[in-house]
Amino acid sequence: MRGSRTSHLAILARAIGIPTVMGILDFPWQQMDGQELIVDGYQGRVYTNPPERLRKRFASIIAEEEALNREFEKLRDEPCETKDSYRLPLWVNTGLMTDVFRSLDRGAEGVGLYRSEVPFQLNERFPSEEEQRQIYREQLQAFHPLPVTMRTLDIGGDKPLSYFPITEDNPYLGWRGIRVSLDHPEIFLVQIRGMLKASAGLNNLRIMLPMITSISEINTAITLIHRAHEELLEDKLDIKLPAIGVMIEIPATVYQIREIARLVDFLSVGSNDLTQYLLAVDRNNPRVAKLYQSFHPALLRALDWIAKECHKEGKMVSVCGEMAGDPCAAVLLMAMGYDMLSMNANNIPRVKSVIRNIRLEDARNIHANVMKMTSTAEITDYVENTLEKLGINPRFIKGQNIH
Repeated sequence: MRGSRTSHLAILARAIGIPTVMGILDFPWQQMDGQELIVDGYQGRVYTNPPERLRKRFASIIAEEEALNREFEKLRDEPCETKDSYRLPLWVNTGLMTDVFRSLDRGAEGVGLYRSEVPFQLNERFPSEEEQRQIYREQLQAFHPLPVTMRTLDIGGDKPLSYFPITEDNPYLGWRGIRVSLDHPEIFLVQIRGMLKASAGLNNLRIMLPMITSISEINTAITLIHRAHEELLEDKLDIKLPAIGVMIEIPATVYQIREIARLVDFLSVGSNDLTQYLLAVDRNNPRVAKLYQSFHPALLRALDWIAKECHKEGKMVSVCGEMAGDPCAAVLLMAMGYDMLSMNANNIPRVKSVIRNIRLEDARNIHANVMKMTSTAEITDYVENTLEKLGINPRFIKGQNIH
């Protein structure tokens, strides 16, 4: 399968709970029909026609995972709170209706990222305003009264629409996210009207703008959102204007963070794209996948800066990328001061378990030491080893059956 463990497809597979191996080159797919396979997402291996010994070993691993999940189920209604009573809300990333039930079962406290492009991708044409309203209403009702953060259409890159093709030499630096929406305000306004109508009487909607590069993009998008809201008020619909936020995922926004924070109600770091743009690594290219490093010192310093600068403006800031669902990274993000973490539902119990078994003081000590380190390997080993010394089960620290 093309791509890497941080590709959009891998993220969806992780959310659904499907073991996946990405970036397999020259795999004889045509010869696999009818054969028994073992997909080891932890090690990134696929075994064909496995012998009995191998089957038993993986059956044992599956049994261990099931036992671990039963332990995690006990945490569903427990708060994500450190031993010294520091509260860290855990929200969820969604896109499909099937995500809703999995999210609530695992104790999600809100939706930090609803991928509105998913229903667009499942359609054969642009869904109408009413069709969008119905889709969004289902999400908002399912989580009510918990907040639901809906990201506006984020297509391009590895998220194409068959009926709206975008062909570019370098799509990840091209026409995607808010750039498409602002070039086609008719598409953007229909989506915003659908979201606002869906929120009537619920008032748990938050709107988030993706792929922001400049202040002017934010101002234009906010103007359009206000226009859609005013149109609905003129139609005698009683709809409240929701909180509006932006995603921080392009390096340029890191250095405009204070100015951006003054314009919006909240900010959320999309760590997947911020990592690939900051490190100049295509996260869908298996040849450079090893260079995509969530614990790269430069990325951690950028994340630390973002949290501090947002709080200077009194604005809440979260992380909604894959880093948030990594227990080791979650400890660092908590220490940096992020107000909330949003992740796929399957990672909520794992992160909650680790947070509940440490103190905020421990996390801050780990963070302080990490910020002095200069290599990803050193940081990774230090965080994992320190958490184990603090009594965290190694199986809680590591996971995610995607490679």
